[in-house]
Amino acid sequence: MKKYQIIFSLAATIFLILNGCTKKLDIQPLDQITSAAVWQDVSLMQAYVNDVYRGIGLGEFNSTSGISALTDEGMWTNGGKPIVQSTITSSNLDILGGSRFSYLVWGTLYSYIRSCNMFLENTRNSTVSDQAQLDRLKGEIHFLRGFFYHNLMRMNGGVPLITKVYGLNDSTAIARNTFAQTIDFIVKDADSAAALLPLSYAGADVGRATKGAALSLKSRVLLYAASDLYNVNPSGKPEFGYTDGGSGQAARWQAARDAAKAVMDLGVYELYAANPAPGDSTAKNYSDLFLSKTNKEIIFNRFTSINNSAPNVAMWFSPNGYDGYGENSPLQQMVDSYRMKDGSKFSWNNPAQAAHPYENRDPRFYATVFFDGARWRERWTDGKPFDPVGIIQAFKSLTLPDGSVLAGIDTRYGPIQSWNGSYTNYYLRKFVDPTNNLLSQAQEIPFPFFRYAGILLNYAEASIELGAEQDARDAINQIRRRAGMPEFTASVTGNELRDEYRNERKIEMAFEANRYFDVRRWMIAPQVMDEDGKGIEISVKGTDRADRSTYHDYKYKVITVQPRHWDDKMYFVPIPFAEMKRNPLLIQAPGFD
Repeated sequence: MKKYQIIFSLAATIFLILNGCTKKLDIQPLDQITSAAVWQDVSLMQAYVNDVYRGIGLGEFNSTSGISALTDEGMWTNGGKPIVQSTITSSNLDILGGSRFSYLVWGTLYSYIRSCNMFLENTRNSTVSDQAQLDRLKGEIHFLRGFFYHNLMRMNGGVPLITKVYGLNDSTAIARNTFAQTIDFIVKDADSAAALLPLSYAGADVGRATKGAALSLKSRVLLYAASDLYNVNPSGKPEFGYTDGGSGQAARWQAARDAAKAVMDLGVYELYAANPAPGDSTAKNYSDLFLSKTNKEIIFNRFTSINNSAPNVAMWFSPNGYDGYGENSPLQQMVDSYRMKDGSKFSWNNPAQAAHPYENRDPRFYATVFFDGARWRERWTDGKPFDPVGIIQAFKSLTLPDGSVLAGIDTRYGPIQSWNGSYTNYYLRKFVDPTNNLLSQAQEIPFPFFRYAGILLNYAEASIELGAEQDARDAINQIRRRAGMPEFTASVTGNELRDEYRNERKIEMAFEANRYFDVRRWMIAPQVMDEDGKGIEISVKGTDRADRSTYHDYKYKVITVQPRHWDDKMYFVPIPFAEMKRNPLLIQAPGFD
């Protein structure tokens, strides 16, 4: 173990050496590990692969905002306007071009792809004795390369497919491959990985890519390939979708369905707390799913052995009244998407629902969103005088009998870190551990890139598009049963079933970095992203801020918190201007050329 730790600590050094100058000196350095030495030692190879895992990022934990803040799920308190207002350019991608979203950035991804190619080139004829471990590492690299390319595809469409390591004097002027070729390449990498990887690991290796992770990557990529954006292909260019006029879409839906079923048939994964007993808190079950580093629902999350630099999730997402940063605040549009407990839609036009908007909702709402009146944990010292119980105060005004007005402490008008208050007056509860003291201890949990509920939803979507509606209902109902929601009956069919599925996916996978891509591939972004971001403004009367039992006469007002505008050019992100200048064979994304 001590040897492994020493080797692992050298991983960054190895990475820099192997990605630097390709020419070698005759004198072997005494204070560095040479490239030749790495490829003769499986332990060093493993350290190298460990470092490549860093390229997958941390999902919604990669920055204080998260890509969900660029959708109708949430809003980043401190930025992102050029993206949601469709004003980015190839010279200014705003936060999509920087370190906050490095795991989606063109140059960063190709740097890690180069690392993958270097590993595969240098181990092609390796004679190390532990061939089984080498094969497993090759499987991990194939998965990682496929994962990096899948992020490039999701952002850019068809991209240059590079499988060799270029030297300093080699030309890197390479054209985009077609979208179809890009999909096929990722699927091939996923299949290669699945053939080499085990079903599971134990101990410190939990979190490495498995056969299930590779097949899940394939499932997601084929689901995208079958989706409308790439089959309608508004640009008409093969780099941004299929050019068969959609004639092959049914076959692509079948491939997506088969890929999801292959993960289901592994028999390894299941929903966490799949069959709640009477009296169980289904909200707590859903919440607990995301607070464990591993369980049978999680298929792939951040490799835990390199998770030491994980962000303080509790600090970033907690309300400002708990000294949190209040980033990535849920929008009113997201809150309104949660159905009533009986399965019916919530409506502000329903007087009873509008008077008590947070009552009798889908249990997942209570596990995902902090709202005014939500019970949380005990306040820190600076908050106790205002709230000794631990209940979110997201109201703008509390009017006392003497006419004085107080603001909730979890708002931008409150007495604690007002600058970190949410504009929407909601906060993200999902992923936040109620036992974590964010002031003294970072909350570190891996982000779930793939989980079994997502596979069930992939299967359901493909089944709907193929007309296998009962199969779709069966898959969706497994998730709704776990959530404590009414199951869909045979009366839910056709467009209604498709709409209910899409809302179910939005709720179940909320803030898990899927919605940004879903609204694009379904081509519903012109409807959902052209609406200004909304929040809530609450006024109430009472006699004692610290005693909510005295509160009465609540008034709720939906407000605009962020102007937004959709332009169809935002279906794809432009290649950075500097990359276009370096490579004259590249064509720019539609609308940015």
